[in-house]
Amino acid sequence: MAKIESSLFDLGALDALACRQSAVHRLDPRAKLVTTLIFVCTVVSFGKYEISALLPFVLFPLTLVLTAGLPAGMLLKKLLLAAPFAFFIGVFNPLLDRQILLQLGSLEISGGWISFASILLRFALTVFAALVLIATTSFTGVCMAMERLGAPRIFALQLLFLYRYLFVLIDEAVRMVRARALRSFHGRGMGMKVAGNMAGQLLLRTLDRAQRIHQAMLCRGFDGEIRMLRPLHIGYREVRFTLSWTAFFLLLRFFNLPQLFGGFLTELFR
Repeated sequence: MAKIESSLFDLGALDALACRQSAVHRLDPRAKLVTTLIFVCTVVSFGKYEISALLPFVLFPLTLVLTAGLPAGMLLKKLLLAAPFAFFIGVFNPLLDRQILLQLGSLEISGGWISFASILLRFALTVFAALVLIATTSFTGVCMAMERLGAPRIFALQLLFLYRYLFVLIDEAVRMVRARALRSFHGRGMGMKVAGNMAGQLLLRTLDRAQRIHQAMLCRGFDGEIRMLRPLHIGYREVRFTLSWTAFFLLLRFFNLPQLFGGFLTELFR
């Protein structure tokens, strides 16, 4: 349970990082969201056997991390928490695709291992970029940018409430589990029957608390529009940010720079 509380605290830490003041933080959320979406679409458009062409894409999230002064270690830890999902998606590829595509000396590498590595690399790039987006924009800013870009308001609100009420749900679960642990002696009250009753109580408590939160929002004038203290403005910096990175992504998409650079060095030192 301590791990759950720690993970929840770290999840909220992304929004705390979004309150910093840097060149990346001051950019309009719409520019950052569009650029990240183009980045994700470009990365996932590569074939399953392409690895070298994906490597230069790490420059995008890495540049934003360095420019915004984000703690890379914390972001990498969050990336590792989600890594098992990608691992289990591609773990059977080496068993299903055994055709030899690469040979390094006496080492033969099948297409399954290459596609497995490609899945992990694309997962790491896209998820890390999404984490950087939230850490420089906040989840509220991302939802507001989605709405301003034409997404249905109800969809943006539901996504924002899902994120916010996740904290409420986990908080109620932590309190109930802690209370049960303090009242249980010699393992009593730890069975599945009690766990089922607790799940029902958790649902009732969450619904009740959600209603109280909704009433508090209405009392404070909430009208369904997402607002931020920082005004939205698309200027020269936002246009330059989006166009320059988009051009860079397209360059990497149509030209395998590591392969071209390797061929150039081979010809140079031949």
